[in-house]
Amino acid sequence: MTRIRHLNSDGTPRYTNRLDQETSPYLRQHAHNPVDWYAWGPEAFAAARERGRPVHLSVGYSACHWCHVMADESFEDEATARLLNENFINIKVDREERPDVDRIYQIAQQLLTQHSGGWPLTMFLSHDDQRPFFGGTYFPREPRYGMPPFAQVLNRVMEYYRDHRDELRTQGQSLVRVLNELVPPSVGPDEPLSAAPLAAARRDLAASFDGDFGGFGAAPKFPHPSALERLLRDWHASSTGATPDLHALYMATLTLRRMGEGGLNDQLGGGFCRYSVDQFWMIPHFEKMLYDNGSLLAVYAQAAVATGDPFYARIAVATAQWALREMHSPQGAFYSSLDADSEGHEGKFYAWDVRQVQELLPAAQFAPFAARFGLDREANFEGLWHLHAWRALDEIAQTLGRSEAEVSGEIDAARATLLAARSLRVRPGRDDKVLVSWNALLIRGLAMAARALERPDFAAAATAALNFIRHTMWRDGRLLATALGEQAHLDAYLDDYAYLLDAILELQQVRVRPDELRFAAELAQVMMDRFHDPDAGGFFFTADDHETLIHRSKVFADDATPAGNGIAALGLQRLGHLLGRPDWLAAAEGALRAAWRGVEQRPQAHVALLAALEELLHPPQLVILRGETQELDAWSRELARLYAPRRLVLAIPADTPELPAALADKPVSGPAVAYVCSGSVCAPPVVTLAQLLVALRAA
Repeated sequence: MTRIRHLNSDGTPRYTNRLDQETSPYLRQHAHNPVDWYAWGPEAFAAARERGRPVHLSVGYSACHWCHVMADESFEDEATARLLNENFINIKVDREERPDVDRIYQIAQQLLTQHSGGWPLTMFLSHDDQRPFFGGTYFPREPRYGMPPFAQVLNRVMEYYRDHRDELRTQGQSLVRVLNELVPPSVGPDEPLSAAPLAAARRDLAASFDGDFGGFGAAPKFPHPSALERLLRDWHASSTGATPDLHALYMATLTLRRMGEGGLNDQLGGGFCRYSVDQFWMIPHFEKMLYDNGSLLAVYAQAAVATGDPFYARIAVATAQWALREMHSPQGAFYSSLDADSEGHEGKFYAWDVRQVQELLPAAQFAPFAARFGLDREANFEGLWHLHAWRALDEIAQTLGRSEAEVSGEIDAARATLLAARSLRVRPGRDDKVLVSWNALLIRGLAMAARALERPDFAAAATAALNFIRHTMWRDGRLLATALGEQAHLDAYLDDYAYLLDAILELQQVRVRPDELRFAAELAQVMMDRFHDPDAGGFFFTADDHETLIHRSKVFADDATPAGNGIAALGLQRLGHLLGRPDWLAAAEGALRAAWRGVEQRPQAHVALLAALEELLHPPQLVILRGETQELDAWSRELARLYAPRRLVLAIPADTPELPAALADKPVSGPAVAYVCSGSVCAPPVVTLAQLLVALRAA
C-alpha cells in the first residue's frame, strides 16, 4: 500500500485531496498525496476546460506493485506534485471500478506509442474533448530502465501541447476514427458458422503448450483457466468416439497439477497469485485476484469430476476456503484482491527462512516438509524460500522409510502450524470493494465445487454473495458495478450482467430457486434492452444510457477475464432454451456472427465465444428432474459424478411454487421423473435412474 509520507506535527496528513470521499480503496490510497487529484467525472473536465490545461490521467489498481512504486516516487514527491498541479488537471482512476475508461485508454496508448499497455497507465488528454495525445505506463522519478524521468516527460508534454494544439486535435480525431474501426464487420445470416475455430484453437493451444511444466508459452506464465476449460471440453466432446483426445486432457491436467504444486498456489493458505515470473510456476507475482481464483476454482472442480483424482478436489477446496477465510465480507460478498506487497516488499508475507521453519516444526514434520518444498535446496526468492513442491510424496516416503499416508499427514500438520505463524505477520493490503463481475466468477466456481465435491457450505456461500448483490447492487431494475460496505454506485458493465447470469445458472444446478431464475431472466432482458446492438450484432461493453466517452467499446476477445460477449452468448443460449426465448437465442447467434472474423483469425483469443459456438452447433442438454426431494437428491448426486460440460441438470421438487411456464409444463410423475432435452427438443420422460443414465449415454 502507498504510505503517507507528509504528516503534520500531530501525526495528521499534511495533504488531503478529493479522493478521500471515494469508495475505491485504490483512490483512497492517494487521498493524501500532495497531487491535487480529481476522480474521473464532470468536475475534473469542467476544471480542464475552464483553465485550458491538459489532463494527466493515471490509471491503476490496489494490488498493482508498480502503481505503488510510481506513487511513492512521484505522487508523494512535492516537487513533482507541484509540476502536476500547476500545469495539469490530474485524474486518478481505479481500473477495476472503471474498466470502460481503462479499456479505451489502454488501446489508445498502444496505438499512440506502438508499445504494449499495462499499469500504472499514464495518459495525457486534451483539455476539451478527453482525446489522448500521448501516453505510457510507469515512468520513474530518475532516469532508469531506459526511460526518461517523469518530470522530464511532464515538461515535454506541456511544451508540445502548448505549441502543437491544432496538430494534436487532428491526431485525436484520427485516433477516435481508428478506435471505431477496430471491430471487423459481422458476417451475414447466410454464411455458415462452422466448428473450424474449435479445431484451430485446439491446435494453437497444443503448439504453445509446455510439455514439461504445463501452461502455454514462455515466462511469464499466466494460468489461463478458460483455455484449460476449453481443453477439458475438447476431450469430453471426443471421449465417446473411436479416438478420444487424450492429449487435450493431458494438457489441461498437467497444467493444473503443476500450478497446484507450484509457488503460484499458496501452499499454506490456498489461493492463486496472478502469474508466474518463470516457466516452472515457482515464483509468482504475488498479488491475489478474486477473478483468477473464481475461475481456477471452477476448473479444478471440473477436473476433479472429469478425472476422479483427489488432487484436483483438494486444490479446489483449498482455493474456496482461502476465499471464505480471507476475502469474505460480513455481508456475504467477496472482496477484490490482496496486494503483492507487505511492509514495502513484494512477497515478504509468503517467504520463509529455514531456521524459522525448523524452530516451528518438530523434526518428524520438518524432514518431509523440507523435502517436499525445497527447504533442503538453495533459496529461491531473494535469499529466502518460497514454497514450491519439488519431490513427490511417494519418493519422500521411501527415502524416510515411512508410509505415504504418514508423510502426507505430517506435511498437512506442518502446513497448519506455519499458516498460524504466518497469520501473525504484517498482512498484504486488501482491496475490500465488491465488484459484481468478480463476485459472479467466484459464485460460479463455488456452485461448481459445491455440486462436484458435495459441499453444501460452498453453495451457501455462493447464495449469500448472490443475495448481497440482489439486495445492495440491484437498483430500479439495473445493476451497480461496485460497492464498499453497503454503499454501491457506478453503472454496471456487460461483464457484470453476463457473468452473473452464467453464475446463477450454475447455482440452479445445485438447487433450483424460482426467484433466482426470474432474476436471471431480468438480467438477460437488460442486456437485450441496453447493451445489444440490433444492427451489427453483439453487445456493447456499456449500456446505451452510460456516460458518453470518446468510444463505445464492443469487446469479443478475452483478456484476464472472459469476454463479456462470449459469456452473454453462452448464457442467453442456455437460458433461452430453458425458458423458451427464441429472441435470446437469436441474439446469441448474432454475437457470434458479429465476432466471427476475429474468431476465425485468432480462435485462441476468443475462448469464451468458442464455448457459445460449441453450444450453438451442439445445443446444450437440459435435464429437468421433477418429484420428491429425497429421490431427486439421489438422482442429482449420481449425475453430479459425471463430467458433462454441455449439460444442465435442474432438480425441481414437486412443491416448488411459481415456476416459469417452460418448467411448470413438465409435470411430476411418481417419486421422480426426468425430462431430457437437446436444446428445445425434448424426449419422452423417463421414470427410473437407470433409464435416465441409459438415455444420457445414448444422447
